[in-house]
Amino acid sequence: MGEQLPQLVVSVPSVSNCSSCCLPDCECIWTDWIDVSYPDSSDRNGGDYETLENIHKNNPSWECVKVENISCRAEKFPNIPIADLGQIVECSVNTGLICNNRDQQTGGIIPMPVCLNYEISVCCTPNRPECLPHTPTITTSTTSSVIYTTTSSTSSTSVLTETSSGITSATVTPSSSTTSSSTTSSTSPGTTTTGTGSPTTPTPTTSSTSKPTPT
Repeated sequence: MGEQLPQLVVSVPSVSNCSSCCLPDCECIWTDWIDVSYPDSSDRNGGDYETLENIHKNNPSWECVKVENISCRAEKFPNIPIADLGQIVECSVNTGLICNNRDQQTGGIIPMPVCLNYEISVCCTPNRPECLPHTPTITTSTTSSVIYTTTSSTSSTSVLTETSSGITSATVTPSSSTTSSSTTSSTSPGTTTTGTGSPTTPTPTTSSTSKPTPT
């Protein structure tokens, strides 16, 4: 009878479904149909403006953190897509609905070239911290640097001048001139200052040699 080897038994605990283990539900929520504007057929410069701005003006307590989707329809023709109404209408999540009387032409679903009365419904992001978009934090840093530049030069010039008393030799040796400039620059908005030193004025030296008198 052979020797029995020990066996390792591993037990895995079961995980039950729980709401805390799931991601937060941040699906947008549709509003009811909203109608805060009515077109005036006698005003050629008027129209129907179901804009987000007008909705806020009409109902200051209305809140929509972010409009993710929008649906637009004509009040009298709710089952006909606005693209089939024969009117020029803007329906966007950024502004809402805009319809101008001056943009309409005859031949649409109504004989008069004016806007229909429209309604909109928007799908808003839930107003919860875990659903709101996060704005990244931008930090700025300021660095400065100083650059120094030094230039040196040395030269001499000999000049011979004949006079009645002899020949005069003059040698002009300017002292070493050094130009130092410093520039300070900064990456942050401000003023950049540049300073440049003045070179030293050369100092001439003169030597005189007399011509011997013939005997």
